[in-house]
Amino acid sequence: MTKEEASMIGFEIVAYSGDARSKLLLAVENAKTGNFDKCDQLIEEANACLVDAHKSQTELLQQEARGNHVEVGFITVHAQDHLMTTLLLKDIISTLIDVYKK
Repeated sequence: MTKEEASMIGFEIVAYSGDARSKLLLAVENAKTGNFDKCDQLIEEANACLVDAHKSQTELLQQEARGNHVEVGFITVHAQDHLMTTLLLKDIISTLIDVYKK
């Protein structure tokens, strides 16, 4: 896999993670105002975005597992960082929303 192909997958991961992050932050805003139906909907949408990000990430992992060298550039590293911080945000927001629901 070329560096350009890996970068394109990296852009996919960043896009999906970014969408998830935005939806998670909107979910908290809705929780603050007591709109838990919208909050739950946004969480579901964010989870779907994260599934798509993981699918893209899995493409890179499968290439490497098959013995195909993957040239990793800054975009790919940034994508991984973006995904991992969004996953952490999801966990934190889940706890925060539980507090708002009480």
